[in-house]
This record gives sequence, C-alpha cells and structure tokens, in this order.
Amino acid sequence: MTRSILAALLLPLLIGCSFEERQRGDIEGTAATPEMRPRKEIIQPEGVARLPVFSSAVKSGNLIFLSGAIGAQSGVNPPQLVEGGVVPETHQTMENIIAVLDAAGATLLDLIKCTVFLADISDYAAVNEAYVQYFPSDPPARSAVAGSGLALGARVEIECIAAVPEV
Repeated sequence: MTRSILAALLLPLLIGCSFEERQRGDIEGTAATPEMRPRKEIIQPEGVARLPVFSSAVKSGNLIFLSGAIGAQSGVNPPQLVEGGVVPETHQTMENIIAVLDAAGATLLDLIKCTVFLADISDYAAVNEAYVQYFPSDPPARSAVAGSGLALGARVEIECIAAVPEV
C-alpha cells in the first residue's frame, strides 16, 4: 500500500483526535506530581531478617503486600535458617509473617492470599501440617509451587497479601 493511500485511509480517523503534551511521569506510568502518586508505607519490623534489596512489606491503602518470608531466625545477622528441616522452617516463617503483619497493624486473620514456594514438592504434606496450625478456621486463599534455589537454601518461602480496614 502506498503512503498516499495509507494517509487517505487514516486521515478521517485523525481528524477527531486531539493531541496533548504528556508529563514524563505519565509516559512512564507514574503520576506526574507527588500529590497524584499512590501512597505506600514501607513495613520493616526490628529483628525480622531480610536482604537489603527489598522491604518486608509494603502497605498501600488497605492492602499489605508481604515479601517472601523464610525460616530465618529473628534478630540474627547475617540471616540464618532455623535448624531441623522444613517443619521448623515453616513455623519460623509463619512467626516472621506474624511479626511483619503486627508491625503493619494486621493479624493472620487479615490475610487474603498466600503463595507457598517449596524447594521440594515432597515437603508439601509436612508444610501443610505446620501451616494449618496457624489457620484453625477460614484460611486465606493459597497456592503452592515447587521451585529451586530459595534464599539461603530455605526449603519453604511464603509470600502473602493482607487487607485491613483503612483508618
């Protein structure tokens, strides 16, 4: 198709369009002014192990997004996993999640979705036995996937999303 034919076909479409200059932030998908940016709060409780490349959680509106937690001992730096295998790791992981939720003003009851990452899918039943102790009724939605190479050689990692009423 020649350029003149293409232009003739597109011209009627362009006549009704208006063109406006965009702010740089609009182009990159972020708000142009600080007042328009979504509000977020970084949650980083004392003693909860984390790597310096992420926050333990981020709260935006009534949602709290928890980074993947592993069974690292509280207050130990550099982070070290609890000993004893996947069950103690799962318990420590859940205790770390509780600490982050507490720092964000939430509890396990506020969790709406968790994703469990397992280094070995054969640990699925053992992780479930420990996990269910924290949710005697009405557990959050959950997915579980097997992967390899979890941080610090962990056997289990859990990330969560919680929702709390806005204050």
